[in-house]
Amino acid sequence: MLLIYSDEEAWDRRSEEEQGQMMQAYGAFTQELRDSGAMVAGDALESPQTATTVRVKNDETLTTDGPFAETKEQLGGYYLVEADSLDDAIEWAAKIPAARYGSVEVRPIMVFEEGG
Repeated sequence: MLLIYSDEEAWDRRSEEEQGQMMQAYGAFTQELRDSGAMVAGDALESPQTATTVRVKNDETLTTDGPFAETKEQLGGYYLVEADSLDDAIEWAAKIPAARYGSVEVRPIMVFEEGG
């Protein structure tokens, strides 16, 4: 999974032209990923301010509006890709436009054996 982190405020500081160029870059990247057959799924996420954090303490469900942590970079979206190796996944991650101004975390999906 390629987890995309960036500074939401930095996006707001970009001009409409810069935002348009970035969206075109994402469109081109997504199409390249689809054309290669490596794309499994991907989505952008709403702003962290729309999040609800859930915890269970002493069998009581507690909810908090907003993100769990106060940080400059927030999880903004993801791509789930089929990659033969970590090197292949890193190559895809480096092509994500946000890698130039934020970060992309590459993390394997845990696979559980049936019945185990």
